[in-house]
Amino acid sequence: MDEHFFNSSDGVRSGSPLKYLRRVTFEEPLELTMGGELPGVTVAFETYGRLNAARDNAVLICHAISGDSHVARHDASDDPGWWDLAVGPGKPIDTIRNFVICPNVLGGCRGTTGPGSICPKTGRPYGRDFPVITTEDMVEVQRRLLDHLGIEKLLAVVGGSAGGHQVLVWATKLSHRVRGVIPIATSARLTSQALAFDIIGRNAILRDPNFREGQYYDKEPPEAGLAIARMLGHITYLSPKAMDEKFEMDRYHPREIQTVFEKKFSVGSYLAYQGQKFVERFDANSYTALSMAMDLFDLGADRPKLIAAVAGSSCRWLVISFSSDWLFPPKGSRELVDALIASDKKVSYCNVESDCGHDAFLLPDDLERYGALTRAFLSNLNGRRPPVLPEAGREDHHPTSIFHGARLDYGRILELIPFDASVLDLGCGNGALLGRLKERGHKRILGLELDEQAIVACVRRGVDCIHADMNRGLENFGDGQFDVVVLSRTLQAVKDVEGLLEDILRVGRQCILSFPNFGYHKLRKMLMEQGRAPESPGVLQYKWYNTPNRRFFTVSDFEAFCEDRNIHIHRIIGLDTEAGFEVVDHPNLGADLAVFVISR
Repeated sequence: MDEHFFNSSDGVRSGSPLKYLRRVTFEEPLELTMGGELPGVTVAFETYGRLNAARDNAVLICHAISGDSHVARHDASDDPGWWDLAVGPGKPIDTIRNFVICPNVLGGCRGTTGPGSICPKTGRPYGRDFPVITTEDMVEVQRRLLDHLGIEKLLAVVGGSAGGHQVLVWATKLSHRVRGVIPIATSARLTSQALAFDIIGRNAILRDPNFREGQYYDKEPPEAGLAIARMLGHITYLSPKAMDEKFEMDRYHPREIQTVFEKKFSVGSYLAYQGQKFVERFDANSYTALSMAMDLFDLGADRPKLIAAVAGSSCRWLVISFSSDWLFPPKGSRELVDALIASDKKVSYCNVESDCGHDAFLLPDDLERYGALTRAFLSNLNGRRPPVLPEAGREDHHPTSIFHGARLDYGRILELIPFDASVLDLGCGNGALLGRLKERGHKRILGLELDEQAIVACVRRGVDCIHADMNRGLENFGDGQFDVVVLSRTLQAVKDVEGLLEDILRVGRQCILSFPNFGYHKLRKMLMEQGRAPESPGVLQYKWYNTPNRRFFTVSDFEAFCEDRNIHIHRIIGLDTEAGFEVVDHPNLGADLAVFVISR
């Protein structure tokens, strides 16, 4: 069998007995969100690592619909877990430093109370009589488990997809019991398209002749319906590009497998295999119950409702999405992040560029970035010192910067920012300026950045950073939301200068910006005497054909711009970065870099 062809995020999972599974039963009835109750609940869970003496290093991992408690191997003889690449000794969720807990969700089929459990009233499995459950009900069961384990406050809650929904409940309903949350590849509610796939999947199960109103446990189960539901799921987990790469070259050469399903095309044999493997380890009633819980989850359909939903959250947030995910598109994550920003919550966000689709968080392809973000976020929650990074003043601020080497303007910008001011840094690079502000005690600081590696660096520093393109404007920020907005060495690369500056002056009570001065005497001389596009090692190192800069303006040009638009100029500081000093006289001629402080 071609293992590479059939490889997927399901590849390591099996229905084998879980050697390290633990169970606890709560006799207290569980009142359900949608009405009714369960007379008692058994929770199956696994733990990794050790709970420290302070009991503050616990990380709760929430699994998606098809997952279970077996998130990772416990030892070399153990079966693989569904997230081995992220959980374990020295891995992003480090089981040496952290005590990791992964429970099977309410409604599951790997040990926790679900449709396959025995109903005390009838003495037979619940089947279709199992009540409608919600994500909130799942989280309540998790809360009871933590109380049982004696854990008052979690270090973090982490989960993707439907597991991400559970994370959102923790973050909005129980945030006083968690320091940080990492919702991955999820959203405040499903799109109508995602909902439609789930509806078809449930119908495939319910209309299978072997379903028998859910009472099939002593008979032949509805394997065909469950396999079709899983086949539909796998279509949504892959991106169009991943589908093409996997199946286009050998479209008419399916793999040989024993199946009742069509396998004329290679993609057909792949889906048939995945559907049949799933049937070996999962219960159809659980699938319908859990998919319905995911479909019912709704944190807010619009911006005002989302803002209201996150308003009471007190924990830190790291939101991760994937660019090619069409089951939980990045738009959903951005809407959540926008609501958090509007509520002045501490949030970082990265939309990881990926070809893997929704499955990206379960595959190794993009682990370098989403794993690094997760590791850095948890490290900062733990209070551990992040890796040593270059100090402010010795690094680039933004990929489009025309300057390299010393950052003379950093010191001047820091001096211009009032102590304890709230600061938004546009094009914040690796967060060096924000890091200095954090050390100085500023409580509300946020960066916007386009480069993914720079966002990782910001999270390592413990400063909040949002993955965004400032060229799209700042419409999601409120009027006067920050005391100071910084735009350092980026204005020359902006597409819509007028629009962005209007936004900056709306969002910030004051703006500090720096930009290269193309009226600098050395540049004038090169153009006048040599008739060549200006360049110099210290100021303009790019050639005319590879420069990222769109604008070539001077100190005088910007002064005139401000005068025309009634923008108040508070300070103008000219710097000669080659010589390393401030230019007092004639900055339009003697400075290669200008710093302006402006406001309305």
